[in-house]
Amino acid sequence: HTARGPESRVSTLELFFDLVFVFGFTQITGAVTDDHTAAGLAQGVLVFAVLWWAWGAYAWLTNTVRTGETWPRLVVLSSMAAMLVTALAVPTAWDDGGVAFALGYLVVMLLHTALFVLAGENPETTRRAILRLAPSNLVAALVLVAAGLADGTAQTVLWVAAIAVCYAGPYLTGVAGFTIHPGHFVERHGLIVIIALGESVVAIGAVGDDITVDWALAGTALVVMTLIAGLWWDYFTDDADASERVLVAAEGHERARLARDIYSYLHIPLVLGVVFAAVGIHEVLVHTDEPLDPVFAGAFAGGVALFFAGLAAIRVRRGDGPGRLCVVAVAIALAMIPLGREIDAIVTVSVLALVALGVALAREGPRQVVESGA
Repeated sequence: HTARGPESRVSTLELFFDLVFVFGFTQITGAVTDDHTAAGLAQGVLVFAVLWWAWGAYAWLTNTVRTGETWPRLVVLSSMAAMLVTALAVPTAWDDGGVAFALGYLVVMLLHTALFVLAGENPETTRRAILRLAPSNLVAALVLVAAGLADGTAQTVLWVAAIAVCYAGPYLTGVAGFTIHPGHFVERHGLIVIIALGESVVAIGAVGDDITVDWALAGTALVVMTLIAGLWWDYFTDDADASERVLVAAEGHERARLARDIYSYLHIPLVLGVVFAAVGIHEVLVHTDEPLDPVFAGAFAGGVALFFAGLAAIRVRRGDGPGRLCVVAVAIALAMIPLGREIDAIVTVSVLALVALGVALAREGPRQVVESGA
């Protein structure tokens, strides 16, 4: 018996687990909004990198473990509790909450390793695979604990070192031995994209009680929703299906390598881009008729640029070209970073919304032609 059949879908336990990451993403958005400096933005990137690695580790785990059985369920719920501590500490991860942030993360990675060893599919090969990878994960967590005890430049260096160690691990040790079920794996990552987009929708409602809902605010909210819908459309219209087809066609080690590159790594700019766009969305709704603060303009337009750069990189890894539309979208979004500091926020969001929706509609036309021909 295998831990998962090839057509198994994401479980309710996995969706429940993701609630912690919704909270974590919201915490990052709030922290960057409160500390809108270049340093605050950079710290938000590093915190996101840690949260993403923890989420990705469990995406690989639940791809091969029966989450409906009692012990795996208890371990995942326990890791969810530890991850909640980490998420709670996000706003103070660079201050007095650094140790709590790191210890929660360390527990998450210890539980991840233990469950993989005890309940992974194809025990012999899976056990060898996770034992190769575990040292880099655990060393990175311990370095984060040290970062929580440090301050200044030493703290930053330790954070960067911890992230470098864990992200280098799968390339240094390889991912041979990990079994990938494409349907489940693709759905799992598609849902985290939805969760990130949902966090952007939440940002629409987080404008505060002192804001009057008039025609201008309602119109701005609809433009923001157009942007979010466009990003959703850009990802799910063609790219998600194309990536799944490539993953299904691959076998063995090549499938694991594709999963590592396309999903664990190249989905980072997609999700981070949406999280940072949420920072800008909040500010656009509060200051509709004013230029954006430089950091907010960078987070907002830069986040959209990251999203399309991620789509282009995924296309390249699949063996396709980056896509002319994606390249144009990146260029326009990047141009809006300096322009967003000079023009009203409503103009910035309108341009980005037109770009996102325009790319989706332009790609939809050729897809319908192909489908009608088939």
